[in-house]
Amino acid sequence: MNKEDLVERIRTVEDFPKKGIKFYDITTLFKDPVGLKTLSDNLYELYKDKGITKVIGIESRGFIMGPVLATRIDAGFITIRKPGKLPADTIEESYDKEYGTDTIQIHSDAISEDDVVLIHDDLLATGGTIEAACKLVKRLKPKKIYANFIIELKDLNGRSVFEDDIEVESILKL
Repeated sequence: MNKEDLVERIRTVEDFPKKGIKFYDITTLFKDPVGLKTLSDNLYELYKDKGITKVIGIESRGFIMGPVLATRIDAGFITIRKPGKLPADTIEESYDKEYGTDTIQIHSDAISEDDVVLIHDDLLATGGTIEAACKLVKRLKPKKIYANFIIELKDLNGRSVFEDDIEVESILKL
C-alpha cells in the first residue's frame, strides 16, 4: 500500500468541530488493518535508527500511533495532556490553535538530559499545539528532539514554528 492509498482511507468531515474547519478523521485509516500496518511501517522506517529513547504523544490522537512506534523502536512512551489529567508534578504551556486557546502539560520528570525524544501527533496545521509541546520538552533539556505527524496541511505553514534544531517529518502532506 502506498501513501495515496493511506490518504484514501482518511475521512474528511466539513465544519467540524466548528463551521469553516475541515477535519481529517484518521479513525477510518486505523480501522483498516492494512492501512494501520502500513502507517506503522512508515513510522518505523523513519525512526528506527535515530536513537530515540522516548516517544511523546500529544492528547489524544498522538496516543494511538505513539505507543505503537515506541514499542517497535524499543523506546518509552510519554503523554502530553490537557490540565488535570496527569497525577504528579507537571509543567505547562498555553497556546492558540485554529479554533481557540488551550493548555497542555507534561510530567516534570518525564524526560532526562540523556533522552532523544520524538514528539508525535496526528496533524500539523498552524503549529500551535506542537510549538507548545516543543517548548515543554525543551525545558526538560533532552539531547535531541524530533517531531512527527501523520498528516501535514501544507497550506497552513505549520512548519514555520519549528526551530532549526528539530527535524520534522510528516507521513502524508495534504
